[in-house]
This record gives sequence, C-alpha cells and structure tokens, in this order.
Amino acid sequence: MTRSHIPGILAMAAVVVASNVLVQFLFGNWLTWGAFTYPVAFLVTDVMNRVYGAAAARKVVVAGFVTGVICSLIGTQVMLEGDGFTYPAVTLRIALGSGLAFLTAQMLDVAIFSALREGKWWRAPLASTLIGSTVDTAIFFTVAFSVSLAWIEPANDVSWAGDMLPLIGQGPVVPYWVSLAFADWLVKLSLALLALVPFRIIVRKMSAKTT
Repeated sequence: MTRSHIPGILAMAAVVVASNVLVQFLFGNWLTWGAFTYPVAFLVTDVMNRVYGAAAARKVVVAGFVTGVICSLIGTQVMLEGDGFTYPAVTLRIALGSGLAFLTAQMLDVAIFSALREGKWWRAPLASTLIGSTVDTAIFFTVAFSVSLAWIEPANDVSWAGDMLPLIGQGPVVPYWVSLAFADWLVKLSLALLALVPFRIIVRKMSAKTT
C-alpha cells in the first residue's frame, strides 16, 4: 500500500459509512438516500483499477471495507432520536449486509474490470459496475431487510419491510423491501452510465500525474 492509495481508501470508507446511514431514510416511496451515494464506491474501485492495476484496487477495497465496517459498527452504538423513537445510526443487519455485499460486489467488479481492461475504455467500467451493482443490491437488501433473516438482530423490527405491496406500486405483489431493492438497482444502473464521464476525466488526470 502506497501513499497514492490513501485518497481511494478514504473515499471508499466515506461512501460505505454514509450509505449505511442514508439507506435508512426514504427518498419518495421506493428509494432510500443511500441509492445515490453507494454507486460512487464502484467509481472509486474502477479508477484505482485503471490507474494502479487490479492488485492495488483489491488492496483499496479491503482497506476501505475494514475501515467502513469499523465505522459502521461504531454507528450501531450511536443512538439517534426522531418521531418519538430512539434508534441506532446504523443497525447491525445493515452493517452486516453492507459489509458482505460490499466485499463480494467490489471484488467481482475488480475481476470483471481486469478481464475487460484491454477493450474499449468504457467497456470495463460499465460491465463491472452493472454486474457488481446487481450482486450488491441482491445481497444487501436480503440481509438487511428480509423478514426471514430477522434472527440476525431480533431487537430490530423490520416487519414494515415485509408488507406485501405491488412492485414499485404497479407490478406483482412482493415484500416492500423487494421494491426498495428493485428501485435501488434501477438507480445504480442509471448512475453506472453517468459515472463514465467522471471516470474518464479522473483517470486522465491521475494518469497524467503518474507518468
């Protein structure tokens, strides 16, 4: 690990911690605020992979993962108050789901990016982010909100997430958390396309500094 990797580590940790908190707050009926911050993690990973290589990207992922989990676990001990209730800034299930989803999806992202890195400049970041985001969404929302996994944190009442409603208000009837996951996934796909612009700009600037 070199000093040049520190910005990537700090950015990754900040994204994980912020997303763990923001995923608990709804944006409209089907999204959480975390949907708009977490995709930045894939941008960080892909930039590090392109500029410094797969080995460096993996080190940044692991370091960011460890830092993010530690901060998230600390967040489970920080109590917030609102609407007459007291609740942890980060629940245990969210911390566990985030950690497992993050490590799995980011490592998959690195592997896919590396396999496609010799192709057109946009192919590797786009494909790796799309696939990684899909895996991340599936793991995180299942662990964090599925009623069937309530035994992980019995004191955390997520029964609201199991309410049966039409998918994002108009599809087949599914648990509410499935709609949250589906909407989150759609946002990630959209941001994966938009992220190609900052990816190209950042890589050019960082590559110029390393040459």
